Amino acid sequence: MLHSLMVLAGALALCGSAHAAPPDLAAGKAGFQKCASCHATGPAARGGFAPQLNGIVGRKAGSTTDYAYSAVLKNANFTWTEHNLAGFLRNPGQFVPGNKMRFWGISDEQQLANLIAYMKTFSSPAPRAPGTTAGK
Repeated sequence: MLHSLMVLAGALALCGSAHAAPPDLAAGKAGFQKCASCHATGPAARGGFAPQLNGIVGRKAGSTTDYAYSAVLKNANFTWTEHNLAGFLRNPGQFVPGNKMRFWGISDEQQLANLIAYMKTFSSPAPRAPGTTAGK
């Protein structure tokens, strides 16, 4: 029961109020299009212009090995929770000053909830054997 209350409290905090609509995955997918110009998701995702976002919720900040993070993010000592992602996506420069992400932020709480719910649908890819590439 206590765990259920904690999950509900976290969901309410993310959405902004008890009256917010539940996250909409289709809207989150549409909202992700502005992220997809820099970030990759899915089985073949790799870091490039920005880090890949598979398994972002629960991952230590600055920890993927296929992206050159800013020193502040590489040395950040936090995990990407829904709460931390929402704070970062509201204002990346304020949440982690000195990071390389150039994004104006999202102020709409429902858009944040939709986007994070959509991002959570991409789990971490299975580890590949040394010397193999995605899709092979």
